[in-house]
Amino acid sequence: MPDNVSARLPVILRELAWTIHKRSPDRAGVGPLPTTEVALLKQVVDAPGSTVGELSADLGLRQPNASAAIRVLVGKGLVERAADETDKRTVRIVPTAFGRAEHEAIAADWAGAVAEAIAQLGTRERAALEAASGAMTELTKLVRGV
Repeated sequence: MPDNVSARLPVILRELAWTIHKRSPDRAGVGPLPTTEVALLKQVVDAPGSTVGELSADLGLRQPNASAAIRVLVGKGLVERAADETDKRTVRIVPTAFGRAEHEAIAADWAGAVAEAIAQLGTRERAALEAASGAMTELTKLVRGV
C-alpha cells in the first residue's frame, strides 16, 4: 500500500465510522437517541450488569454524563437499575427486553444502510472490501485493546 494511502487510511476509517455512527435511526416509540445513549445501550446489552462507573470507563465518558444518559434510557424503558445480589449498595444496569429489541433494530438499521451502500459499489470495490474483512476484524480488536 503506498505511503499516502497508509497515512489516509485511519482518516478514511474514522470518517466511515462517524458517518455510520451519526445515522442513529428514529425508532418507533422511542424517537432518535443521541449517540451517547446509543453507545450506552449497546454497552449495556454487550455487558449486562455493569455499573455506571464501569460503563463510563468502557466508553470513555465522564460518570455524570453517563449517569444522565442512563436516567434517560431508564425513562424510555430501555434499561433498568438492579441491586447487586452480593452488595446492595451497588447498582447494576441491565437491558430490558424492549431495550434489547431496540438495540437489535438499531444495529439492523445501521447494517442495512451499509449493506445498501456496499451493493452500489462496483465489483472490484466490493471484492476489495471482502478481501479486507479479516484485516478489519483484527484492526477492530487491536483498537478495542482486546
